[in-house]
Amino acid sequence: MLKIVVLVSGGGTNLQAIMDAVEAKTITNTEIIGVISNNKNAYALERAKKHGIPAMCISPKDYESREAFNDAFLDELQQLNPDLIVLAGFLVVIPEKVIRQYEHRMINIHPSLIPAFCGKGYYGLKVHEAALKRGVKVVGATVHFVDEGTDTGPIILQKAVEVKNSDTPETLQRRVMEEAEWKILPKAIDLIANGKIELIDGKAVVCGE
Repeated sequence: MLKIVVLVSGGGTNLQAIMDAVEAKTITNTEIIGVISNNKNAYALERAKKHGIPAMCISPKDYESREAFNDAFLDELQQLNPDLIVLAGFLVVIPEKVIRQYEHRMINIHPSLIPAFCGKGYYGLKVHEAALKRGVKVVGATVHFVDEGTDTGPIILQKAVEVKNSDTPETLQRRVMEEAEWKILPKAIDLIANGKIELIDGKAVVCGE
């Protein structure tokens, strides 16, 4: 049984997709053992509690220094002892000590087809604003392993979404979530839970399909 902790900052729509998939058994062999947010007002925490999942807030604002927050954050993760950490809209830079501790055991969902519109400064609506400004015809989402760079870890899954002429950043964001993020993030978790992802020469390869 793969034990996962989900990290969130806002509404938690990706968290909801994961919880729904676990309950529907489209994610198999997986248990959500905790949800952590840096925002005490995040609706994601309420979503978790409604499903009986332990949920807590650990915010940099509550600590004297970033180092103190990093230590508390790592300590909480170590107590939970997850097999996999899932970043589902988590807007805090992950401390290097956490990345090292959970190397190849931490994944992130990013709302673009990496390497387009990713890296420092590309998050939330900013990604979709940039895509529309550039005039691209196809966008999408990517699930990747987290490394010490920003959106640079091995890519696990990607899914494309067509851009419409009438799109605004808000409508495009919603469609990318519905058509890509909520599909590939649960699928990636299920693949990992069932031993179907291998890292070969620095690339994530789906096996057994």
